[in-house]
Amino acid sequence: MEKKSLRGIRACVFDAYGTLFDVNSATAPCLRELGEKADALNRLWREKQLQYSWLRACQGKHADFWQVTGDALDFALRSLGIGNDELRRRLMQSYLALGAYPEVPETLAQLKRRGFTLAILSNGTPKMLQSAVENAKLNSLLDAVFSVEKAGVYKPDPRVNRLASDGLGIAPNQICFVSSNAWDAYAASAFGMFVIWCNRAGQQEENLPGKPDIALPSLEEMPDRVEP
Repeated sequence: MEKKSLRGIRACVFDAYGTLFDVNSATAPCLRELGEKADALNRLWREKQLQYSWLRACQGKHADFWQVTGDALDFALRSLGIGNDELRRRLMQSYLALGAYPEVPETLAQLKRRGFTLAILSNGTPKMLQSAVENAKLNSLLDAVFSVEKAGVYKPDPRVNRLASDGLGIAPNQICFVSSNAWDAYAASAFGMFVIWCNRAGQQEENLPGKPDIALPSLEEMPDRVEP
């Protein structure tokens, strides 16, 4: 059976955290201190980080993603009974140096060679994203990095998706948006973009407006699924 491909694509726009950058690597520098609590901290930290972004958007009480990330970490540390200021500092700094998933550099390089415009669209602050991109040595592969800070609201607000289409000067239906977060993928589809859902965790489909066009377990196969 022939695999589905997306045609008429001019740009590939990627979510950052969980899609290009491994959020589970945030605790890697502190595994000795965290011990058996490392996995639980990773999980709760990420859950609260996303929850706080959604709730702030609903409340109209925007704070940048660095603050949200710190607030989420504080909640997770308290919940797990971890009280260590130096450990907190190191964990926050580690978020500026998240590792990229193994297939990411080659995937971006293949897409770049084929002439696609490549960009990031993320909740992260410009500083956070610049640091992650530089740490992963992806600078030369990306044409643009868009932060929600310009819109003053978090995903999945449509104003965030509009940052990419307006910023690149490309219609939504000529953009392939890629995210590992189901809610993010569905929102981009509802906005009018073609969408590849990088379903790393093997999640079930969501009951939300929009629907990803293609679901993949990683980004490795992506270059074979988009056509100019």
